[in-house]
Amino acid sequence: MQTVILCGGRGTRLSEKTGLIPKPMVEVGDYPILWHIMNIYAHYKHSDFTLALGYKANIIKDYFLHFRELNSDFSINLKSGKSQYLKNPERDWNVSLIDTGEDSMTGGRLLRLKDRLKSTFMLTYGDGLSNVNIEELVKFHQSHGKLATITVVRPPSRFGLMEFEGDQITLFKEKPQTADGWINGGFCIFEPGIFDYLSGDSTVLEREPFENLATDGQLMAFRHNDFWQCMDTMRDKNYLNDLWDKKKAPWINHDLT
Repeated sequence: MQTVILCGGRGTRLSEKTGLIPKPMVEVGDYPILWHIMNIYAHYKHSDFTLALGYKANIIKDYFLHFRELNSDFSINLKSGKSQYLKNPERDWNVSLIDTGEDSMTGGRLLRLKDRLKSTFMLTYGDGLSNVNIEELVKFHQSHGKLATITVVRPPSRFGLMEFEGDQITLFKEKPQTADGWINGGFCIFEPGIFDYLSGDSTVLEREPFENLATDGQLMAFRHNDFWQCMDTMRDKNYLNDLWDKKKAPWINHDLT
């Protein structure tokens, strides 16, 4: 099953970094967040990726063109130019890098990939990490027979939660998940019929297409109650890096390095 990752947005709310690089290339630890996302899927044996590029596409292309050199130790003879890898990143991934337009919206980027996606495929955003179980997500999608499944999450609160009895604090939780309200967390699965709901580069996937799918009874929710975090701001970036540095990154469930 192919996995589409939307990598073309400008990431204006993270302009401290995205003025120079596209958001999927902003690092968590020593690796771009895009690398982390791809490893989530690869852990569940989904290693056929299509990256929908746009803003600063050349930087993402250059990263994958030099992926082995950037992620390996190697020796090189400067006279002959011959090199030998001393450490291989061992990523058996097939990665297609497709320019889907500098200013295309999310639905427009997907529509430009129509000819490449003839069967059930997965899609997510290039800025969100989760410990969602992809195997269970696929099983859920296959069970209901509808056109679309999106993973819905309860976003983490930016502030601590407290409960009281009078002036006494009886419960304190640092940045808990909100108790009410579900949002789109990415990690979607679509049938090719999704393309009937897309009309051009200006189509925003999360507006009319999702609204019309819901109206037609074709949009299903896979509820994920555990870790999910997007990287919209420097605060989000610092939070994810803090988890990584402390070796408490919940999206890590296997050896990535």
